[in-house]
Amino acid sequence: MAKILMPKATAIWLLENTSLTFEQISSFCELHILEIESMANGEAAGKLPGINPINNKILTMEEIKKCEKSSKSRLKINKSELPKPKKIAKGAKYTPIAKRQERPSAIKWLLKEFPSITDNEICRLIRTTKNTVDSIRNKSHWNYENIIAKDPLRLGFCNEKDLNKMSELHKVEKTIEENDQISDNSNENNETEEINKEQ
Repeated sequence: MAKILMPKATAIWLLENTSLTFEQISSFCELHILEIESMANGEAAGKLPGINPINNKILTMEEIKKCEKSSKSRLKINKSELPKPKKIAKGAKYTPIAKRQERPSAIKWLLKEFPSITDNEICRLIRTTKNTVDSIRNKSHWNYENIIAKDPLRLGFCNEKDLNKMSELHKVEKTIEENDQISDNSNENNETEEINKEQ
C-alpha cells in the first residue's frame, strides 16, 4: 500500500472521529498498534492536531463506514483522479573536456555507417551542434583529414539502446531504398524487352 503523508496526525483524527479498531488504524497509517493505543490514551500524541483524511482525498466516508461495520476489513487509500506528474527529461549529459575533441570522430562514424542520418538525429544522439555536423558532412571541418571515424558508443557519447534504435531505423530505410531500386531496374528491363520485341 502507498504510504500516506502525516500518518500520526491522520491516526489521531481517525481515533477521535471514527469507531475503527486500533488494528485497522495501525494497518492504514503503518504505525505500531502500541503507538496507536498510546495516542488513544493521550500519551504519545501530545498537542499534535489531527488531519482529516477525507478532506485530503486520502479516504472516503464510504470506505470508513464500510470498515467500521467489519473489524476484519482494511482501509484502502482513495485513488487520486489527478493526472500523474510527467517525468522531466534529463538535461544533456556532461562530456569531459578531454573527450570533447573525439566528438567529430563519432560524427564521422555515424555518417559513414548511416549515410541517410539527419543532422538533427546526430545532434540528439551525441549532443553536438548542427554546425559541427554540417562541417564534417561537407568535409569543410578545419581538421577533417585527421579525423578518424570512431564508434560513439565506445567513446561514451551515447548508450547502446539509442544507437541500436538508430541502426534499426536506418536499416529499414536502406532496405526500402534497395527494394525501390530493384523495382525500378526491373521496370526498365521490362520496357527494354518490350521495345526490342516491337522492333
